[in-house]
Amino acid sequence: MHFQQLTYFVAVAETRHFTRAAEAVHVSQPSLSQQIRALETELGADLFSRARGNITLTDAGEALLPLARRILADAETARQEVQEVVSLRSGRVRLGATPSLCTGLLPDVLRAFHDRHPGVRLLLEEGGSHDLVRQLARGALDLALVVLPLPAASPALTTVELLREDLVVVSAATEPPPGRGGSIRVADLEGAPLVMFRHGYNLRELTLAACRAEGFEPSFTVEGGEMDAVLGFVRAGLGIAVVPSMAAARAGHDLRRTRLAGDGLRRTIALAHRSDVDPPRAARELQRMLLEHRPVPGRGARAQTASASSREWMRSGAPGRA
Repeated sequence: MHFQQLTYFVAVAETRHFTRAAEAVHVSQPSLSQQIRALETELGADLFSRARGNITLTDAGEALLPLARRILADAETARQEVQEVVSLRSGRVRLGATPSLCTGLLPDVLRAFHDRHPGVRLLLEEGGSHDLVRQLARGALDLALVVLPLPAASPALTTVELLREDLVVVSAATEPPPGRGGSIRVADLEGAPLVMFRHGYNLRELTLAACRAEGFEPSFTVEGGEMDAVLGFVRAGLGIAVVPSMAAARAGHDLRRTRLAGDGLRRTIALAHRSDVDPPRAARELQRMLLEHRPVPGRGARAQTASASSREWMRSGAPGRA
């Protein structure tokens, strides 16, 4: 049974005339009659009584008519629903990101995307890079913003390097500025009261590695917080913290931002999706907007755009969340 046959059947049932039905569906009368006969053969029953040119529905035809109309209506609804998704009037995007990116990079981009495509639902999942990679692998996310490098083997993902972001030191505006001349060296963090993220944050591991490379273990006044908690502890004067520049830029005027001298510290952000599955249409549109809206040097947060995209084996390790 084909949709075309049901369309022809409904046309004959409504016009009670084969020639007029053929004209209504833009097909020749012999072709329409042939398809009706094929449908009757498949169903094993006559659908029309053709006595002396008077076309009426048989009992089988009467039983089929409401079903055929419903099937054709459902098919049209399905077509319209798909067109809604294709034209981005509906649909969804499942996006994963680390918490600092949710507060730094994403708000402006998601606002622009929503303004352009208000019918598309945005489902956001906060998590560490390791967790986000696992969710990408099992199909729970369409896209994810992750921090590179990820140290352990993971499924094949396509990654586009989105930006390289400087890290800065934040301190309470009411406290004396750390460092000298508007900058601070990693070595100057020795003995400084640090507010430190909990275990599993990429920023924690990056900061510890930088301090150890300078030959010292940092001192913590408070540790174990998420991004908002760390910034709150710094505001309260409990110490200083190393945070992404975009997160610092949105933190408010009650926090002072001090750049790290020399090469400083930097992290690389990548946009990832599974290599074996193309993202949905709406996700591809969000991906395009993220690439268009990635920060450029000298505008607000000190982030540097990456110049190339690559397909590579991403690697995941400890579930760093920042």
